[in-house]
Amino acid sequence: MKQLYSTIFYQPIYNLLIWLYGLLGGNIGLAIVALTVVIKLILYPFSKQAIKSQKSLQEIQPKINELKEKYKDNKEAMTKAMMELYRQEKVNPFSSCLPLLVQFPFLIAVFQVFRNGLNSGGLDLLYPFIANPSHIDPVWLSLDLSQPVWLLGVLAAAAQYWQTKMLSHKQSPIKTPGAKDENMAATMNKQMLYFMPGLTVVFGFSLPGGLMLYWLVNTLLTVLQQYLVFRHKPLNQTNNAAIK
Repeated sequence: MKQLYSTIFYQPIYNLLIWLYGLLGGNIGLAIVALTVVIKLILYPFSKQAIKSQKSLQEIQPKINELKEKYKDNKEAMTKAMMELYRQEKVNPFSSCLPLLVQFPFLIAVFQVFRNGLNSGGLDLLYPFIANPSHIDPVWLSLDLSQPVWLLGVLAAAAQYWQTKMLSHKQSPIKTPGAKDENMAATMNKQMLYFMPGLTVVFGFSLPGGLMLYWLVNTLLTVLQQYLVFRHKPLNQTNNAAIK
């Protein structure tokens, strides 16, 4: 199984990185940026679907809150009403999870590439048609990307905060006896807004700088993608605005 994973994920990503490294004149930083863009393009359909699903869920959140308030004393009726709402709005509440799961093996492979591959230790895994550089220079802008680089961790954390902030749905606490679940969810979302960037900073002090550079560029590309998806108002909102 490990060999199969290496053949499908690790080896292709590693070979692509080394090919880009040679193509870009031995500049490992530019090679990592280019690798990030290529992987992002490959996974674009999945990430786009995840973002669109998150946007759709945010758009119907007021209706969901109304149903939770209306059926706060009848969980079964609430569940049926919410399923009907999802059907009418053509929203799958779980559709944002699958695209993220598809991307997970790529993330693990990228982590392994930057953990093991920047020290010239994996060159024996190169395909015959990939030129062997014999040595990989891990230094970029005076930063050794084979070692932890806290600055890249901080920048990646800031970008992740920005990305999460874009997705956060601002909502006032619902002051009703049956709104404990909603208020707890809002509190957890607010905590995650700070927890994940904080965790990224911690990773920045322990993981290779190359991985943090990948994470930084990937997050910035995701921010751009979210902006392009979220800047379009839904059709129903546009129609309502026209009627008013």
